[in-house]
Amino acid sequence: MPSTLEQLSPTRVKLTITMTFDELKPTLDQAYKDIASQVSVPGFRKGKVPAPVIDQRFGRGAVLQQAINDALPEAYNQAIQDNEIVPLDQPEVDVTKLEDGELVEFTAEVDVRPDFEVPDASEVTAEVPVLTVADEDIDKQVELLRERFATNTEVDRAAAKGDITVINLEGSKDGEILEDATAEGITYKVGAEGMLEGLDDAVIGLKAGEDATFHSTLVGGALRGEEADIKVTVTKVSEQELPKVDEEFAQLVSQFDTVEEMRADLRTSMENQARLSQVADARDNVLEALLGKTSFDLPEKVVESQIEARRTQVTQQLAQAGLTVEQYLEDSEEDIDNEDDFWAEIEKRSIDALRAQLILDKAAEDGEFEIEQDDLTQLLFQKAQANGTSPEVEAQRMMEQNLVGEWMQEIRRGKALADMVSKATVKDSDGTVLDLEHIGPDGAVIEPAEDEKPAEDPQADTADEAADAKSSKADDEAKKPSTKAKSTKKPAAKKTTTKKSTAKKATAKKTADKKDVEKD
Repeated sequence: MPSTLEQLSPTRVKLTITMTFDELKPTLDQAYKDIASQVSVPGFRKGKVPAPVIDQRFGRGAVLQQAINDALPEAYNQAIQDNEIVPLDQPEVDVTKLEDGELVEFTAEVDVRPDFEVPDASEVTAEVPVLTVADEDIDKQVELLRERFATNTEVDRAAAKGDITVINLEGSKDGEILEDATAEGITYKVGAEGMLEGLDDAVIGLKAGEDATFHSTLVGGALRGEEADIKVTVTKVSEQELPKVDEEFAQLVSQFDTVEEMRADLRTSMENQARLSQVADARDNVLEALLGKTSFDLPEKVVESQIEARRTQVTQQLAQAGLTVEQYLEDSEEDIDNEDDFWAEIEKRSIDALRAQLILDKAAEDGEFEIEQDDLTQLLFQKAQANGTSPEVEAQRMMEQNLVGEWMQEIRRGKALADMVSKATVKDSDGTVLDLEHIGPDGAVIEPAEDEKPAEDPQADTADEAADAKSSKADDEAKKPSTKAKSTKKPAAKKTTTKKSTAKKATAKKTADKKDVEKD
């Protein structure tokens, strides 16, 4: 079926599609069958009503309407392929001509991806933070492990700094109890701070069963930021004894025998996490650089839809957290101090996200990346982890909600971005060029395959051989008979360490506690 394309703007086109009745016949015959099976006409069995009778009883127009509606999707998709356009929204379809028995003509106006060239990623340079894991970072992880494996012993004395207490909190204002500021059975380490200002001073000196009241500012929930009187009741006081950092501790918290090996493993784990952060930063920074090198128009209606969807999402996230925009900005690291600028930034990020998506889609088409079963499996695991479900649940959701095409495109975008990052030059802030291609999913460095290693230089080999010959001759000159007695002292045995063959226990990893409401 022929179609023509009219470019209404850089981001909108009008397709005119003509379909003959020979091409319409399959859906027209099916429409008669469907109607015949649904209606009852005296003198005819259900499903056996002839087409002329249906036309007479229900009208030819109703049959044609159903047949055309059924034929439109296939005809529209064919026109998209023939004219090589990428729709970004649903089309506006109008039947402009209908000559019964001859032809049907309809138009479809739709917003499309504009034409542009993806910049050469090899010309992009991106910078990421230097990978650093200081001894102090390892010390903090060790302290967390000590606290995790500490022994808490209930004591009959007043609470002191460092004790583990169980407390009840009751907030009130002008003598009226505030339900949203009341909680029971809270485990609190005295001196930890971060809960309510003044809480430590109130708890220190209290025994189990005793209480104290202090004035403070509420820090969470619907009453966040309001002043209230807080009554704290201590129900239990426990003394915490931290284990010594020795070989027994190392064997308890890890698979290793010594403290040195345990700390080395912690360092490796933290370095791996830091590499993964570098990879994530590289992806973001390379994509941002490509956005800066690319200029094209966006369909206004698509932009409005994207912004509205993002605004709704952020509003829901804030509501779930019990925060207003002002409250969120107070605690966030955003360089924004008012609501208008916050929503303006949301709008900018929404547009950037749409532009980035179009660039990656175009790059994925140009690269013709193939999707393998392992790619889909990995995506299912990622979504399961993000949503707190299982890969099986995510696979079922994908099928039930018809998300296969959308998720496949998500995989292609990921492959396209990975390809761009591999072509770009990525340096750390010290100027060192990073090899991100050989970083595994866990952040560990992967040794290059044999065919990836640089070829040896024959001239270098010849130079090495000459140097070896010269060194050998010097050694021969040095090895002359000596009249000194031969030493009978045995070399000291080299100390070796061995790993246990037992299953490895989980080791602590450095994680971020910050939970951003707005994250792209």
